[in-house]
Amino acid sequence: MRLPILERLASGRVLIADGATGTMLQAAGLSAGMPGEAWVLEQPAEIIKLHRAYLDAGSRIILTSTFGGTRARLKAAGLDPKVAEINRRAGELARQAAGDERYVGGDIGPSGEMMVPLGKLTYDAAVEMFAEQAEALAAGDVDCIYIETMSDLNEAKAAVEGAQHACDLPVFCTFSFDTHGHTGMGVSPTRAAQAMAQMSVQAIGANCGHAPEEVLTFLPQMREAAPGAFLIAKPNAGVPHMVKRQAVYDAGPERMADLARQYVDLGACIVGACCGSSPEHIAAMARTVHGERS
Repeated sequence: MRLPILERLASGRVLIADGATGTMLQAAGLSAGMPGEAWVLEQPAEIIKLHRAYLDAGSRIILTSTFGGTRARLKAAGLDPKVAEINRRAGELARQAAGDERYVGGDIGPSGEMMVPLGKLTYDAAVEMFAEQAEALAAGDVDCIYIETMSDLNEAKAAVEGAQHACDLPVFCTFSFDTHGHTGMGVSPTRAAQAMAQMSVQAIGANCGHAPEEVLTFLPQMREAAPGAFLIAKPNAGVPHMVKRQAVYDAGPERMADLARQYVDLGACIVGACCGSSPEHIAAMARTVHGERS
């Protein structure tokens, strides 16, 4: 049986995370424009197949297929009445794949809406929306609530508060620093880390973003600002270039593996990849960090 995830991280052994979800599901036949969350109910075998591909590659923590699982995002596809069912079921599918030895993070991404005063989404409404998703993920037997790709600090705070209100699970949060070392909303790694530490978020870091080498500068800043938090590095597999109307990322498995080693040297406890990555990337990263594939 697995230790509680915070005990596992405290042991000092790095958890290899998974890689991209959307592009892998599209390669499996998900129609363009259809959210991957739809397959949680319609094609559960494909969701499990995706999880197992990463687990076989060496992932020790996988994320549920619920990045767009808030009510706001699901509404665009007419799936908002099923928000609780989709998130709970996604947790169950990931747990089925991971078994009793490996970990599952309940994935929560941005709402896709602008917060007040730039948009109409109020802080209280955001807290309620994220709490709804977190509660359903917790019911699906995840080990932690894993908030990622945040840009707006207020939205990140709302997601954390919602998760903390909804369940007693550990809460992790990562930001996408993709604009001159800041998020698209102007938040620096230091500011993000300080804010999350003040809310008792147990693990923080960077995901998605621009070139994966930039994470090497972000991790020390976050460690200095929040020395008590575990660090996460889960960047894109390089910078995307359009080839025949498709985004192709320029970092292969070996480059990502070398970066994984450097992330660990800087104190990262959870290391994986984001957009443009595949099980091949994760396998190379796992071999470098642990010398293992399974």
